[in-house]
Order: sequence, then C-alpha cells, then structure tokens
Amino acid sequence: MPKKTLGLEKELYDYFLSASLREPEILFKLRQETASHPRAMMQIAPEQGQFMALLVQLIGAKKTLEVGVFTGYSSLSVALALPADGTILACDISEEYTAIARRYWQQAGVADKIELRLAPAVETLDGLLAANAAKTFDFAFIDGDKENYDAYYERCLQLVRPGGLIAIDNVLWSGRVADPLVQDESTQAIRAFNEKLHHDERVTVSLVPIADGLTLALKRNIGV
Repeated sequence: MPKKTLGLEKELYDYFLSASLREPEILFKLRQETASHPRAMMQIAPEQGQFMALLVQLIGAKKTLEVGVFTGYSSLSVALALPADGTILACDISEEYTAIARRYWQQAGVADKIELRLAPAVETLDGLLAANAAKTFDFAFIDGDKENYDAYYERCLQLVRPGGLIAIDNVLWSGRVADPLVQDESTQAIRAFNEKLHHDERVTVSLVPIADGLTLALKRNIGV
C-alpha cells in the first residue's frame, strides 16, 4: 500500500511534508528501518501517524485499541500522543514483525503503555467483550487483513464508548476500489465495507483521503 498520500505528485508531497510533518526522531528511525523490510508497504505514512496522534489528543483518548501492529509505527505514534496513564491494547499475530515494534516502544519509553496480544484479533476482541469491556475504549485503529474488516469493525463498535472514534486504514486501496475490473477478495471486501459504513446510522462517518484512505467513524449515542 502507498506509504504516502495518494494523488500527490512528488514535488507537492515533499512540500506537504516539509510544511507540516513534525516526526519525532524515534518514529523517523522506525520508518527508516521498516523501509528495508520485505513488506514495507504495510507501514502507514508519516502524515497519517501524525494525524492519528492529533485525533487521540482531540478526543482526550486514554484507552485505545489497535488491530494490526506490523513494526509498530501507528502504535508508537498513538502512544507518544497519549497521556502518561494512557494505554493501547495492540492485536497482531506475528511475533517476528512485532519484535521490531517492541524494540522501538522500549526505546521511546512507552512500552508500559502498550499491551500486545499475539492471537487472531477476532479472538482477542471477543475476549474483551466477554470480559465486560464494552463501551470502555476511546479510540480504535483497524489495519488488519481486509477480509475481516467488517468483523473487526463490529467488535470495535461495541468496545468503544459513545463519542469514541474508530479509524480504518486502506479504504481507498491504492485506487483499486474504484476500478470495476479489480475483483480480488480483498478489494471486494473493502468495497463492501465502505458501502456499509456509508449507510451505517450508528456512526458519523468521514472518509479522509490521507495516505491510502482513512475512514473515521464516530460512535453515536444510540444504544450500541
């Protein structure tokens, strides 16, 4: 997936970053290391990390969720923005990828804010619901396998409080969602998910064309 905002020519994108990005050195180092990773395209763009950090500060988030960690850029961005008593419950299945994340969390001094659960995310989220954690989270970020986006979303919607925010990554999918000739399983799943959220009255929704597309779903107070 693109590691920069779609549709911006290099000159404009470079200016965009030079005029707005305030990337802490630890995040820059993580981004540089991940750039050489065989699956580097899974990392979010730095402007998206900064945007998400702003969002958690705007809503006063303390208790957050993440579905899909990879090497930890998004979780580190959020952790650095959280207050001292803020927490992230991070879901992933890869010990290999998240070992990089753990190293940078430690270096940044935020490891005590982040609890990593290495298990299928649906199992982790169902476990939280079974433990009466519904409506206790302020913010959730979904960036896992696209075929399970709807399952992750439905569980996160129960777990976040009214007025809480869910952010969902890759909803523009490098533009493939707009190409009717592209019919692979992941693309179809994102198209269906986008259509569902467009009409979901349980949330106030906005698709922000930053990076590879980030949908923001604000949970309404209607008994969910």
